[in-house]
Amino acid sequence: MAIRFDYLRGGPQVSLHTKDLLSIRGTVLASALLFAALSSSAQYPGQVSKTSQDAPVVRSVAVVEWTGDEGHPKTSRIVPVSVYDGEVLQDGGIYLPQPAPLALSGEVEYELKDNGKTVGLFDINGAGQEQGSWIGFGTWKPLPKPKTAALAKSAKVDLWGDDVQSDRPVLHRKAHSADSSDSGTGASSGSSGQASDPDRPTLHKKTSSDSGSSSGTSTDSGSSSTPSDPDRPTLHKKSSDSDSTSSSAPAADPDRPTLKKKSGKAPADVAYVESLPDVSDPDRPRLQRGKVAGVGSEVLPTLKGLPPDMHQLVAVSDARNRPEHVWSYSWANPDDEAKMKAAMEDIAHKELGLAPPPPPIAPKRTAAAAHRKIKPALPPPPPAPLLDDQFRVFELAYGSGATMVLSAHTEVEGAQQKFVTLIAQPDLYGNVVVLMKSVTDAAHLDDNPRMRLVDAVDAMADNRGELLFELRGLTERQFALYRVLRGQAARLFITGPEGIAAQIADSPSTPQK
Repeated sequence: MAIRFDYLRGGPQVSLHTKDLLSIRGTVLASALLFAALSSSAQYPGQVSKTSQDAPVVRSVAVVEWTGDEGHPKTSRIVPVSVYDGEVLQDGGIYLPQPAPLALSGEVEYELKDNGKTVGLFDINGAGQEQGSWIGFGTWKPLPKPKTAALAKSAKVDLWGDDVQSDRPVLHRKAHSADSSDSGTGASSGSSGQASDPDRPTLHKKTSSDSGSSSGTSTDSGSSSTPSDPDRPTLHKKSSDSDSTSSSAPAADPDRPTLKKKSGKAPADVAYVESLPDVSDPDRPRLQRGKVAGVGSEVLPTLKGLPPDMHQLVAVSDARNRPEHVWSYSWANPDDEAKMKAAMEDIAHKELGLAPPPPPIAPKRTAAAAHRKIKPALPPPPPAPLLDDQFRVFELAYGSGATMVLSAHTEVEGAQQKFVTLIAQPDLYGNVVVLMKSVTDAAHLDDNPRMRLVDAVDAMADNRGELLFELRGLTERQFALYRVLRGQAARLFITGPEGIAAQIADSPSTPQK
């Protein structure tokens, strides 16, 4: 304990115990350490929390458009649609421009998807703006061959012969043609019946022709039977024919320049304006056809406008290798697909005003009319045909039902031409339930654009497909993603000025039968 002197009271007084002072000091020290830890954790949160390995990866969706054959296009381009940053869908045409958007950065590779199956690759080599929108240019490449096929082709297993060398260990000695002749040349142990090792060095007796050339080159020991070194250089006498031809002329130098007579034909890469003598000056400028190799960048064929023979494919770029998800739906009864298509075509005819008129009502038969001959009623005329009738069925999630999409337009040209797009699902009774419909004509495309189905795509890497549509007007176009869930079809995302928001969802349309 601590002792202090109190002069006023005239004697020593007992103060606080030593253990009490230590307890107070320990409490203060612990509080200071706790406060320092809290302040450090608030200042450096990255050093406390550990980054999860399940962090989402940026996923980009685009549309590749081309003319010509698939895999070998004449002209092509790629249009960015969306970029999923792990939380929301961003507009791929304006997301992180430096100056080109992230979706069109150089050396970015896209996988081309047809109904969810990868059919090729598209490497971006450049980007530019067309009518205020960013587009990319690149090269269509085929899929690389699997390594397993190359290894299986290179691996050869010898089942019957001994010609193919294999690294597989064997328990028997392979038969060689030289074994019968070399069987007498055993090892130094003197065992004549032991199998000879083909890789073991052996001593061979010199022939009479070699003994004469080496008889004068004996060692200092005087032993004439010592075998010569096979790596020792020897001098050989030239034949008589070679002496007569090459004794007077030195050996030809391969680096020595030679004079060659030019042919009478002019060089193929020289362009002439008039008849000129043969050009011998290597520094003389020449006119060549085509592009000179190594000068400037490669000119890629670009696609302009919206030609009628243009094709489209979904393109997906993701840093992770994800398994393929095919979107095709398998019907339990193959006849159901034709039945559903016919029912949706009937709905499309009604929406376009192409349904045939109802049959006329037959007049009532009276006693006077019973004696007259009544002509049979003519069958109703067939409905007007639907042009570009496209009918596709998707399974947008594992185990989900069928989602059907039909799009078509009328045969009439000009402003009276009409377009229809239907999204529907079958109900429990086999009837068609329309989830969304879009009907417009050529005179109002700017206000109500035409919906053209591109394909289904997994835009957010959640193993659920969205329907990607092109909204094409007279002067501009957009791309939109629609999600079908719980019997409703809602717009999930749209490019352009309205796509700056995180997500856009229209009010779901009321199902119609």
